[in-house]
Order: sequence, then C-alpha cells, then structure tokens
Amino acid sequence: MSNIVIPVLETKRLVLRGPEPEDYPNFKATFASYRSRFMGGPLNAYETWMLYAAEIGHWDIRGYGMWMIHDRETDETLGMAGGWMPAQWPERELAWIIWPEKAGHGYALEATHAARRYFYNTLGWDGAVSYIDPKNLDSIRLAERLGAVKDKDAPSVDGHDVVYRHPSAEALRTTQIGDAIEMEISHYADPMFKPKGYALD
Repeated sequence: MSNIVIPVLETKRLVLRGPEPEDYPNFKATFASYRSRFMGGPLNAYETWMLYAAEIGHWDIRGYGMWMIHDRETDETLGMAGGWMPAQWPERELAWIIWPEKAGHGYALEATHAARRYFYNTLGWDGAVSYIDPKNLDSIRLAERLGAVKDKDAPSVDGHDVVYRHPSAEALRTTQIGDAIEMEISHYADPMFKPKGYALD
C-alpha cells in the first residue's frame, strides 16, 4: 500500500492528479501508437503495462512523478506531465505527452508550467532539464516556449537525445519568461482563439 499522497494541481483549464488504474486505456493506446515514437515506442502490451506501473511507482520511489492531465469540465484525460528520473538519468527531468487526438490546444504547456512551478516552489528544485529526441520538433518547440535552452555540455541519457535546460526559479521570477507563458496559456483558454499553422502542444 502506498503511503505517499500525490498532490492535486489545478490550472485555468486543467486538473493534474496522480495516475490511476482507470486512466490506463488512454495511456496504452498512446504508447502503442506512432505518437510514442520519440519515447521508445510504439510499445507492445507488456511494455506499455510495465511503463504505466513505473509511472505509478515513481511517486513512491522519488516522491514526485508524472500527473495525469484532466479537463476541468469533462474530467477526461488529455495526457501526462511532471517529473521523471529513472535509474541512471543524469538529472531530474520535466516531461510531457498529450494523447494524439488532444494535441494542439496548449495543454502540455499549461500542465508542464504548473508542474514546474510546483517542483520549484514546493519541493525546492533549483532547476530541471528535458531529454528530447532531436527529431521531436514539437517537444523542442514546447521546451523553448517554456524558456528552456539547449545545453550542449549536459550529459544526455543515451547519447541520442538533446538536453534542454529549464530556467531556474529565480529566472522565472525576475524575467519576462513566466509572464509570457501565462499570456500564451490565457490565449489558449480563450474560446475565440484559433491558432494558425501547425498544431503545437
């Protein structure tokens, strides 16, 4: 029996809660799909089950982990975002994934911004990185919109990923990065906002 109480985070449009067994079907469908190609997928049924078990167990082992992203109004799941540091990870990572049919609405930006704020302000993290496949242009764009910059000197996980370093808590407080993120999130929350061009998470 787990003793950890996973905090619930709320934003303008989202509720972030710990992963539950009933959330597994959407996770399984996504990691069995082409959407997961930059995260080791597509995975078979056994691999997907093991990864989801790891998502839940990570909270007990590390004291933090990935939240399931829920729509505030409908409670449907939209994806996952949060902290991730399996064995042999060089640093604590901020990670995200949005279900394929839910992409392009700014959910990953909003959820990851909230998760990072929690890690910085509540857990006292002094920074974080994101390990991204260099071909995953959507995630690279999102990392940059979160204020992260490519760190060529940082060790990668396996030599095949690039490392994006997130701004520190102090930088988010003393620069315009945080305000710019909040402004973009408010645009996505506006029902009249119709972004043009390629959909970004």
